[in-house]
Amino acid sequence: MSAARALGLLLGFGLDRLLGDPRRFHPVAGFGTVAMRAEQTWYADDRARGVLHTATLVGGAVVLGAAAERLAPGRAGRIVVTAAATWAVLGGRSLEREALAVHAHLDRGDLPAARQRLTHLVGRDTAELDASEVSRAVVESVAENTSDAVVAPLVWGAIAGVPGLLGYRAANTLDAMVGHHNDRYEHFGWASARLDDLLNLPGSRFTGLLVLAARPSRARNAWGAWRRDGPGHPSPNSGVAEATFAGALDTRLGGMNTYYGTRVEHRAVMGAGPPARPGHIPAATRLASHVGLGAVLVAAAVAVAPAGRGRR
Repeated sequence: MSAARALGLLLGFGLDRLLGDPRRFHPVAGFGTVAMRAEQTWYADDRARGVLHTATLVGGAVVLGAAAERLAPGRAGRIVVTAAATWAVLGGRSLEREALAVHAHLDRGDLPAARQRLTHLVGRDTAELDASEVSRAVVESVAENTSDAVVAPLVWGAIAGVPGLLGYRAANTLDAMVGHHNDRYEHFGWASARLDDLLNLPGSRFTGLLVLAARPSRARNAWGAWRRDGPGHPSPNSGVAEATFAGALDTRLGGMNTYYGTRVEHRAVMGAGPPARPGHIPAATRLASHVGLGAVLVAAAVAVAPAGRGRR
């Protein structure tokens, strides 16, 4: 089982790097549709309903993953199921494409097009951002989503196989849908946000360590930014990824973000380098690809390790 899991993780990672997200009938989009309909059925402005929402949908994803793994025909079937689940939940290649698409607009001097394309990556208002702020937003998104959409799912896939992959992605998707500080979701989305924070704790710390390993010449700077600046981020997990990326890339992230035209957040500054510029975007995607490769190799080794111990 463990060897099959390791091979499935490696194959699924390879499919993500080669193909990116499925163009049609994406399983995560299907889950989002189910979650939206469930919310319409049992929404109420209280935490208890939010706990029900989160437990039912994440628990259902875990049960589905366990059933798929159990019913897979033989070792080859388990490899295929794990590879398919890994491909479905990873988002590294699509993240890279979106980041480089913004960079291409900046490189041509088309700032309005870059601002518009940036809306595919971030929820903040982009209409008034200059080239440096657009670049900062892209690098922050690459850092955060490398942790959330690549490293963390691989961690849970290594530990718990297909149930871990699907359960993690369900929790992460629910956080993106309802884990917001606003009038509708402050209470209903509390459980989804807290569960996502908990599940991302190991992946975010592993991301930080992989950044240090991937850029040894900048490891001291990245570690210093992690320790000094990471705790100032409103997310206990995104701060680790953004701070270590800032240190490794010798740039400065964080600052003021505006949402919905009215809500302004002053984020802690991450890193001690100069402000982000367009050239930091391809550097960030290269770093992200190296972090992802390190993550899948370690995940595969962890997945196969119990089988090795059992044979002694």
